[in-house]
Amino acid sequence: MENHVLQDYLNNHAFPIVTKKRKSYLTYEGLQDRYAYVLKDGIIKTSVISRDGREFNLRYIKGLEIVSLVKDEYSQFIDAPFNIRIESETAELYQLDRVQFWKDINQNRELQTYVKDYYRIMLLHSMKKMQQMLMNGKFGAVCTQIYELYDTFGVPVKNGILIDFVVTNEEIAHFCGITSASSVNRMIQQLKDAGAIEIHQRKFLIKDLELIKENIIF
Repeated sequence: MENHVLQDYLNNHAFPIVTKKRKSYLTYEGLQDRYAYVLKDGIIKTSVISRDGREFNLRYIKGLEIVSLVKDEYSQFIDAPFNIRIESETAELYQLDRVQFWKDINQNRELQTYVKDYYRIMLLHSMKKMQQMLMNGKFGAVCTQIYELYDTFGVPVKNGILIDFVVTNEEIAHFCGITSASSVNRMIQQLKDAGAIEIHQRKFLIKDLELIKENIIF
């Protein structure tokens, strides 16, 4: 998926830019909003709240990406599908009138293709992650999430692959549907004992990626 199509579209319009600070929310699940948002810079996290009030994390997102364009093309106000929380010190997002954005998409073949590809990729990603979470058990789910963190934030360093972003065990629990962070603590310790990971300055350092992948059904 070629982000230059989206970037060219944004560059050709004077969209307002919203700046939010760390731990603040851009939208809440179910809150009516007339805008679509595109992440310009920073890191955000999407999540939903279960019926019993527990938070379930969906994804970390960084770099240029549409983060809230959903539902029909004509309703001016829609219910936000998930919570969007800022995870970097600050994040900047383009704010687009969603109805006008849909009109522009329908009149621009390249942008239309981009949006279709975006939704196709997001759907495949969601299906694959759900499969991995359901079929691998809790330990496999934690390994799946660490692998996804590697895919999003991994930076090769001299002695391994550094996940260059601080993620707490509690957040990992919320990604995996595990109610207790202490359960994640035990599984992280198991991975450390096996030599798969280390913790450096609160960040994961992957020492053996293949060992982590052995616990994931791809």
